[in-house]
Amino acid sequence: MTTNTQAKLRQQLRAARTNLTAKEQRLAADGVARQVCRSRYFRTSKRIACYFAADGEIATDALVERIWQTGKACYMPILTYLIGERLWFAPVTPDSKFVANRFGILEPLATSRSLLDARELDLVLMPLVGFDNTGNRIGMGGGFYDRTLAFMHHRHRWHRPRLMGLAHALQQTDPLSTNPWDVPLDAVATDRELLLFNRHKS
Repeated sequence: MTTNTQAKLRQQLRAARTNLTAKEQRLAADGVARQVCRSRYFRTSKRIACYFAADGEIATDALVERIWQTGKACYMPILTYLIGERLWFAPVTPDSKFVANRFGILEPLATSRSLLDARELDLVLMPLVGFDNTGNRIGMGGGFYDRTLAFMHHRHRWHRPRLMGLAHALQQTDPLSTNPWDVPLDAVATDRELLLFNRHKS
């Protein structure tokens, strides 16, 4: 897939999800939350990273509440302390305060001492624009997650965190071409099903 072809596909998929009604978005978010919470990845994780939805992404409010209710720790990606274009993850509690980052997306106010490296997380719930049936993902194009999770290419050393994309079912595509720096997903939760990919079934 050429760069222009992928850019066109990204544009089409973004348009499809932003064209969903508020009710359709809400029902999809509820369906995704059910799929995630039923998964073994969620049940066995203690430190879970989530995100604030933007541009028609699956909303995570219900998932964050569920993380808190089950006594797990919730984290959000933060750009304030960006080093080498990699994300760090800040803890989020019901009392957290938030500020908009340079992309207009909310992130928790946090000190550098409270931040976690991705290696310290058990599960990362990730937004995406598109995905295929083997766990390849199209993001927004910034490459933040791929750079942050580059260590996952050494699977013999790093089995955490598990990576789960959250998506509308309509975001599934034909097989995607990949780049050496792309980090594939372990699973995708849609409003219809939980897809587990062959690389990790446990």
